[in-house]
Parts: sequence; C-alpha cells; structure tokens
Amino acid sequence: MDGIGVSVSIEVYRDAWGVPHLRAADQDELAFAQGRVTARDRAWQLEVERHRAQGTTAAFLGAAELGWDTFARRSRLADTARRCFERLEREDARTAAWVRAYVDGVNAGLPEGAARAPEFAETGLTPGRWEPWTPLAVWLTTHILFAGFPTKLWREEVARRLGEEWTELFATDGPGTSGSNGWLVAGGRTASGSALVAGDPHRFIEAPGVYQQIRLACPAYDVVGIAVPGIPGLAHFGHTGPVAWAITNAMSDYQDLYRERLRRLPDGGVEAYGPEGWRPATTHTETIEVAGGEPVVVEVIETDRGPVIIGVDDEPGDVASKGAAKDGVSPDQVSQDRASQDRASQDRASVWEGVALRYPPRVTGQLGFEVLPALLRARTVADVDTALDGWVEPVNVVLAADTEGGLLHRVAGRVPVRHRTNSLRIVPAWDPKHAWEDDPAPLPRAEVDGHAVMANARGLAAPLGVEFAPPHRADRIDALLGASADWTPESITAVHRDTDSRSAARLLAAVERVGGNEQAGSGPSSAAPSPAGLSPAASAVRDRLLAWDRRMDAESTDAGLYAAVRGAVVRRFAAHEAFTALREPAPYPEVFRPWLALGPRVAYALETLLVAGPVPAADVDRIVREALDEVAAGEPPAAWGVTHRLAPWQALPDPDDAQWPGLGGDHDCVLSTSSVPGWTDRSARASAARYVWDLADRERSGWIVPFGASGVPGDPHHRDQLPLWLRGGLAPVTTDWQNLTKEQG
Repeated sequence: MDGIGVSVSIEVYRDAWGVPHLRAADQDELAFAQGRVTARDRAWQLEVERHRAQGTTAAFLGAAELGWDTFARRSRLADTARRCFERLEREDARTAAWVRAYVDGVNAGLPEGAARAPEFAETGLTPGRWEPWTPLAVWLTTHILFAGFPTKLWREEVARRLGEEWTELFATDGPGTSGSNGWLVAGGRTASGSALVAGDPHRFIEAPGVYQQIRLACPAYDVVGIAVPGIPGLAHFGHTGPVAWAITNAMSDYQDLYRERLRRLPDGGVEAYGPEGWRPATTHTETIEVAGGEPVVVEVIETDRGPVIIGVDDEPGDVASKGAAKDGVSPDQVSQDRASQDRASQDRASVWEGVALRYPPRVTGQLGFEVLPALLRARTVADVDTALDGWVEPVNVVLAADTEGGLLHRVAGRVPVRHRTNSLRIVPAWDPKHAWEDDPAPLPRAEVDGHAVMANARGLAAPLGVEFAPPHRADRIDALLGASADWTPESITAVHRDTDSRSAARLLAAVERVGGNEQAGSGPSSAAPSPAGLSPAASAVRDRLLAWDRRMDAESTDAGLYAAVRGAVVRRFAAHEAFTALREPAPYPEVFRPWLALGPRVAYALETLLVAGPVPAADVDRIVREALDEVAAGEPPAAWGVTHRLAPWQALPDPDDAQWPGLGGDHDCVLSTSSVPGWTDRSARASAARYVWDLADRERSGWIVPFGASGVPGDPHHRDQLPLWLRGGLAPVTTDWQNLTKEQG
C-alpha cells in the first residue's frame, strides 16, 4: 500500500456500537484497512504503545515513566522485535508483507486519528512513524511481564530473608489472583446441537481498552473477533464462521533470571562470567529524553544469557575508570595504579553482579506472527491446531470448535526445557546445569468430554508452570456448565456474571472457629470481650458473615462486610512479626515493585496463610478476633460496590475519579474484578472483553469491551458499551452487511 495510495476496494462499515467491519479485495489490502481504521479510532493508544515499546514515554509523559523506559531499553524490546521481523522476512516473506501492509495502514490513518485525539495537543506529542517491526514490539511490550518473571525476585527475597523452606509459601494456588476464563460446550450439550465457545480475558483495565472488536472480510476469509490494537489479525479470539477459537493464559514458566558476574575492561567493555569462564558482553549507552527534566543516559549490557535488567548501575565506582574520573582522577593514573596491583586482586575488586533476563523471542528470533494470517484462514479445528504449532509467546491454553463437530483443547507456545530451579529463583549464570536445552517442552492437549474449562488453574498446563490460579473459578464454571445440557448463547452469558466466592471458605471457617461470647462464659448482653470470645458487636458481625450467601454482589452489604473483615485480617498478617524481614523494600528497580510488596502478597496468599506458614495457629485466631472487633467498632461497611470501584490505567489520568462505577465480583469469582484486599477495594483488573461464539449461527454470538470502539473522548462510541459491560451483557455480533452503516470517504 505504501506509496501507491489506498485501494478503492476497501470498504469500512460500522454496526450500532461503532465496531468496524472491513472489506477488501485481498488480505494485504484488508491488513492495510485494519491498520488505518485502528489508527483513526485509537491513535493516542497506538502511539503510547509504540513509545512504550521503544522506551521513549518519558519524553512526553514525564519522569514518572523513566523506570519503564529504562527497563524497555535494557530488556531490548525494540531490538528483539527487529530481530524477529528480520527472521520473519527471511522465512515467511508473505506474512512479513502482510504485517507491512498493516503498518502502512497505521501510518496512513495516524494523522487523521491524532487530529481527533486531544491528548496529542495536551502533551505536545506529534504522531511518529511506525516501522514494520513495531507491531511485534508492541506485542512483546504487552506480554514481557505477562509470564510474571518478577515473581522469581520475590521468591529470592523470601528464601533469603525468611528461609529456604518458605520459598513457595506465597504461591498463587492458595491465594486468588485474576486471570482469564474460557469454556467450550460441545454440540451434545447445547440446544442447537452446535458448539459454543465463551469466556473473558482478565487483564489490567486500560482506557482506551486493551481489546478491539473488529470484522475482517476478503475473498479468502470473513472473521469476527477481538483484536489487540496495534497488532494485525486476531491472535486470541476469533470466529471465522466454520471455526471459532479462544485462549487463556497457561500460567507457564518460560522466562528465566540469571545472576551474572560482570567486570569492566580497561577499554570500557564488559565481560560476563559464564560456564566457559569470562566472555565478552555487548554494551552500549542510550539516552532517554525526559519531559521537563534532564536527559538520562543508561547503559545497556547483554550477556550470553540475555539482557541485564538489574544491577547495571551497581558497578564499583572506585575501580572503574569512569568512576575514578568522576572523582577527579585521570584514566592514565588509574591505568598506572592498576598495573602495580595484583591481577587477581584487581579482578575481584572490579567484579559486580547483575541479573539477566532470558526469554524465548530474544533467544530464537521468533514471536509466532506467522500464525496470525493462518488463523484467519482456518476452517476447521485441525487448521487452528496446525497454525498454533508455530506460536511462541505468550503461552496459552486454547479451546476451539468447528461446525463439523471438531473440538480442540491444547497448550500453544514455546516453553524451554531446563533445570527445575530456573522456574523458582534467580540461578547462577556460571553453572552449566541452568542452560536451556535445544528443543522446547512438548505441549499438552486433552480430549473434550461434553465441555471443557480453562481458567488459569493447575490442570492441562501443570507440567509447564510453577504457580497457577486457585481452582475456584475453574471449579465453579465446571459446576455451572454441568447443570444443563441445553445451553444457548443467551443462557451461557449468565456464567460470566457469577459472583460466588469459593475462596471465602477458609476465612469464614476461621471466623466460625473463634467463637462467640458464650464460649467465654459471658452472657449475650456482656460488652466486655475476653481472650477466647468476642464483644457483642463483633459476635453480630461473625453471625452475619456465617449467614452470608458468599456472593460478591455490588449491592450486597454482607459482601462489603466480608471485604472489610478480610482487609483487617490481611493487614494484621502483614504486620505480624513472622514477616518482619520481608517488610524492607527489595533492592530491585521500581518497575518490579508490584510483585515485591509484602501487603499484596499476603492478600493474595491469605487462603494459604490461614492454614500454613510461619504465623502460629493461635496467632491466626487472635488476628481474626481482632479483625472482627475492628470492623464491629467502626462505621458499618457499605455495600461492596460502593468501595469496589473500577480504577482503569490511563496514560493521562482523568481528574474526574468519581466517574468510575462500582463493580460486583472479586478476584477469584467467575466475574473476576481484582483489588488488593487490606489496601484498596478499587479494581484495576477485570474482564477486558467478554464473548460468546455460536457455531450454529454466528449472528447469535455476542461480544463486549469495558468502554467502546473508539478511543477518542467525546465520540459517541467512546464509552457506550460500559453500561452493558457493567450489567454483564453482550452486544450482538452483526454480520449482515445490509444491517451495517457504510462509512463515506
């Protein structure tokens, strides 16, 4: 498309929700159309993502983004994307051309999109130019922290400070963390006799949303689905008519952290100590521009294991030439002094440690983009299955069904085979047992018997990971699906809305265990608490909790009461002397702080800590009693939705915080809306989209995103889906072109 204008074959239609439906004469023109319409609708979002991938956000958002920009530079995100695109061009020129067409479309649409978006004027940002590798960089940026390698930093600190025996104490099988839901019901269990595929990805909620509803039609295919803005095609959720597919995060472990020994050479270069001894590391500097501040120069170091993301700046300054010169000592004098020193002593003095990140796309130069056009062309689950053999990152559990009765349940992605310790902790770079084997791990698959569920729990992908979500969501969905053999698209949508809280059971058991006034020998009218009992007010709180239906409904005051008691329990656990050693900040960059804070770790591990861990059982009972007393002595908690409100991330925060609505659900409900118990009820993570794919009739399918099709404030479709999303409803998928409105121009 670049340089030859826009083909007259491209047609853009919109449905009643502003969702773009695109038609073109061939796949490349269609990719161009997808890029162009996305840039028109989401220009600000696209440019923020491009800058995040390049580590240049501080240039227009300010010094607060410096931590991310430094990480993006040092982890080599943009350079890895370039490598992956170069390999794609060598090995699959057809797909590379398709990606280029998408990028041409983005560049064609950005000027118009930026003119509509007030954020550009507010920040002084001028839209830039996308390169062919930019979509790959955006994909890497979106998922580089998705596999949670910073959890290994946390385990390292737990082992070092609390003891090796507690390394996996905070594993997420016990606590509840959000993830994604997905389920498939085979034709034998539906009213139509054809399969249904449904679910919802749970991600940090961003405004504009991280997903985009779209339809892509050309002579080769006609697909509806949920795209990632900035990425061509439909990687995760799609319905071609004959076949539909969906994914959830497999919770697999495929990124490693290596402890590196580094030393500076007289010429300024760096060596790293590996299994073969000292070997050269690559090093260069990059300058990060900062709006309203001075530019920051960062050094980028990469060893044979991977980019050094931690400890680059920890080099001993008293032995490095640059450090000596900074203190007023010339490099020549440093060289003379070094020549008079014992060589071994000098080496020891000049060595420092860092941490390198090893991740598959950096190692292989592959990201899996060649899968994307193959998915669009898929007609059967066999087509989807074959295409996904080439997938790399992230590692997903996949469900698919087709109109011929085919069903698919498998893992897709690349997981390296290496020592078990690699999956738990930072490992020594110099120990050869921690190297990756040449071939990746085999990918599990399973037969579908009536229905299948994927919800990040330990199960199909268990051999590939360490920590998984607790079984609550998966078990609840399985139970709901098993209650009927006559599912319809309408009835199955109700599964999305389920607010049953199975994770409440252990805390409620502890509440029941602490007993009431009668256990302490006091009458029901006594106001004085005893060590073994509760005050009358606390006993009333206890009674309400034990009678609660365990549903985290937004309008439920009992759910609000439970959340208040849970928060009080979490705070007391975090303050317990058993965790004193973990309260000091971990010595890692700020970008990793969300994984390293004690409070959230305790909150998500509460189920485990109530029955296991270093806090004695007697202290657990005391903590629960004190929490009941605290809540009983305060103002009665409001309904859950009053405090449990949406808190989306925005590159430019909206000063009108009161606009964000209250939510039902909780982090381990099917309606997953995650907060940080004990610290905030605000929900930053929830369903970033919901969908139901009907294999009997695609027009009976439904989809929804939290906000709308447009990222432009003031546009009629900027947030028009929010009320429906809040109610747990779905917008209809319209596929009849006659029922769509054609855009002019």
